[in-house]
Amino acid sequence: MTALSVRQIRVRYLTLYGLRWLPSGLLMPVMILLMQERGLSLSQIGLVATAQGLVVLALELPTGGFADALGRKPVLLAAWVVCLASLGLMAVADSFWMFFLVWALQGIYRALDSGPLESWYVDATLAADPEAEYERGLGWAGTVIGVAIGAGALLSGGLVALGPVGPLSALALPVLVAIALQAAALVALTVLLVEHRPAQGVAAVRASVAEAPRMVGQAVGLLRRNRVLAALVAVELFWGFGMVTFESLLPVRLAEVLGDPDRAAALLGPAGSAAWLANAAGAALTPLLLRRLGAAPAAALMRVLQGVTVVGMGLLAGPVGVLIAYLACYTVHGASNPLHMGLLHRQVDGPYRTSVLSLNSMVAQPAGALGAVVLTVLADATSITVAMLVGGVVLAVAAPLYLPAWRAGRRTPGPVAEPDAGEPDPGESAAGPGRPGPALDPAGPVAPVTVAVSAPARSD
Repeated sequence: MTALSVRQIRVRYLTLYGLRWLPSGLLMPVMILLMQERGLSLSQIGLVATAQGLVVLALELPTGGFADALGRKPVLLAAWVVCLASLGLMAVADSFWMFFLVWALQGIYRALDSGPLESWYVDATLAADPEAEYERGLGWAGTVIGVAIGAGALLSGGLVALGPVGPLSALALPVLVAIALQAAALVALTVLLVEHRPAQGVAAVRASVAEAPRMVGQAVGLLRRNRVLAALVAVELFWGFGMVTFESLLPVRLAEVLGDPDRAAALLGPAGSAAWLANAAGAALTPLLLRRLGAAPAAALMRVLQGVTVVGMGLLAGPVGVLIAYLACYTVHGASNPLHMGLLHRQVDGPYRTSVLSLNSMVAQPAGALGAVVLTVLADATSITVAMLVGGVVLAVAAPLYLPAWRAGRRTPGPVAEPDAGEPDPGESAAGPGRPGPALDPAGPVAPVTVAVSAPARSD
């Protein structure tokens, strides 16, 4: 890692980050509609989505500890291979149980993929220059993901507009292109991510498997002792539940107001592209929000505003009103995720970084699975509008959980405690290693986790 400059590390990180999310952009506009086309009801779609959440719940922490112990590159390679397999199965799936297996594979992929790339970037940057401000690259990742997913969504809409090609339906075409792009991303990962590991081979794998539980235990111990970290992770419970509204129910809501699923799918391509460009613009607003409000207050405000935009998607009449609220939602989304992830990164030093990120992601995934079941059943029983209103309220009520970070950020921080150290000083948790609390500048990456493709979460 030290052979690369800070700039080279940042360029490679952003390149891989963009390639990682480009296939997701292709699938986001069509995945729910594709499953409906192949015979699944909304309730069945909600049930198959639980496979991802349950698998992530089981594997998130072990895989995070494994990545910290063995190395980030081998875990990422395994993750992206599993993703390629799931996309291949998605292309031919035509039953409830086949889609259930698709989502289970996506859960394995999500668990393996959650955190290693971001952790590699932060640790590689600090290894190259201990004084480097890695937040800049993390903030730019928010712009990269917006452009990548936006480009993918635009391409997806164009493919759907082309109509059926031979035996392939219009909604299946983006899946095939996503498979090709995922294969290209896997090759790029092999070439671009350079990681120096002390040991390799079978012996290293065995040692890492034995070491992973200790890594997980240390991360969980830090969560118990650090009230700021615990509150930040709890935010993900509400976000995971509520994200179903704007990532899975929005296509159905748009089809409802248009009265034509194919028109909705074609429109969601350019709309999704615009939404993720709005996401990128929101991420670019992060420095302004930090200067004007501070990290924690700005993050809390974004949660409330995101809930309001989801309520707008459910209440506004006509496709124009729904899409305006959709664009506003993703603008807020782009601003909120860097704030949240930047605050999270400052709670832990390098050796346990991926494990802590996995904790954060772990609670979002089962919450998303629960939201997929509850909100889709509610939509079937009442209406899409009612389900979106409930989801919007759940998103907004997470805002007070940023209060511990705000209070801690107003104190002068002490040295950062390692996870196996004693009780941390309350003031240190908001700042992180060697950085004063009042000068917080977290601009972490977004990783929106889509229930339809399995986003991110976070980023994903």
